[in-house]
Amino acid sequence: METINQTGLAQAKFDELIAHLHKVGEEIIRKNAADVDAKARFPQEGIDELKKLKLFGAYIPEDLGGLGMNITQLAKICETLGQYCGSTAMIFAMHQIQVACALHNGISSNHFRDYLKRVASEQRLLASATTEMGVGGDLRSSICAVEVDGDRFTLTKNAPVISYCRQADDLFITARKNPEAPANDQVHVVLSREDYELEPTMSWDTMGFRGTCSEGFVVKSKGHVKQIIPTPFADILSHSMHPTAHILWGSLWLGIATDAVNLARAFVRDLVRKNPNTPQSTSIRLAEVHPILQGMRENVHGVALEYQKYLAENNIAALDSFSFSVKINNLKISCSSLIIDIVSRSLMICGIAGYRNDTKYSLSRHLRDAYGASLMVNNDRIMNHNAALLHMHRGD
Repeated sequence: METINQTGLAQAKFDELIAHLHKVGEEIIRKNAADVDAKARFPQEGIDELKKLKLFGAYIPEDLGGLGMNITQLAKICETLGQYCGSTAMIFAMHQIQVACALHNGISSNHFRDYLKRVASEQRLLASATTEMGVGGDLRSSICAVEVDGDRFTLTKNAPVISYCRQADDLFITARKNPEAPANDQVHVVLSREDYELEPTMSWDTMGFRGTCSEGFVVKSKGHVKQIIPTPFADILSHSMHPTAHILWGSLWLGIATDAVNLARAFVRDLVRKNPNTPQSTSIRLAEVHPILQGMRENVHGVALEYQKYLAENNIAALDSFSFSVKINNLKISCSSLIIDIVSRSLMICGIAGYRNDTKYSLSRHLRDAYGASLMVNNDRIMNHNAALLHMHRGD
């Protein structure tokens, strides 16, 4: 992994951006969220606003034309977006995960430096094809392989899920290094729209995160070997994709949970205002859910700060350690469980007003999105991986 000096956007400027993002969230993103959810459509209005703010280059260094944010600032943006539309937040997070993979592992390549400049200047939207039919959701295993002929390659992959693939400008795809390579000897290939053709295989009609438009496709591609990130995918996964994904996902789930509690708080406040003699049970339930949300927030922020420290130090030993891998896995497991608990408790506070789809306290979308969190890289798979690590790990 390359050394990346991501000191972050100046705090005053970042605070101003977050305040503006909340305004955009209220005026545009939230207003379209119900329609995005109902129609399972791409949240174009919100994505357009993020591009106006140059946020698709947020993590790219300033000398490459980006905003030069650090990982904790990216996490805060995901948390903010999650308060208005889970699908918009997830698309932003998944885009930034791909940026991190290219930046951390390709910055020494002239090709990838130029590529990151294009992402920042053109506000290109990046998608990811890591899942594959026949491997049971295991990101560390591929059936498809890169077939090289001279300085050109071809690659065909059957991916059951590629979020917002139809809207993306570029696609990051995993595959075996060559047809003779074992399943876990993988590379990460970056394809632009002109490099591939899509054959739809599966639709996206789900309970939650409907606006991510995560359809299935057979991807048939060709390109130049310089489009292959030089770092083995195993290292990209452990040093970049794995921690960045779980931190940013945890952050946006925190945003959804925060909005659920805010709606519950508004419900209690309005209830007390209308009827000062109302029973205190709702207020007590609000007091009970608040420390759970606080614990979730502290966990997300703490792990993000730790990862930022390791990146600044280029501390590969820490990133490769059993303890950090377990901690990152625990973050995902914990956050994806807590979001269900917090939204469910908020629903009990709001009662039928939260259960209905046609009230200002509705928690239908929050709850349906919440249940998707534990299924994205299934928690059982992560728990099994943790069990194996903990057998070998000694210490805290």
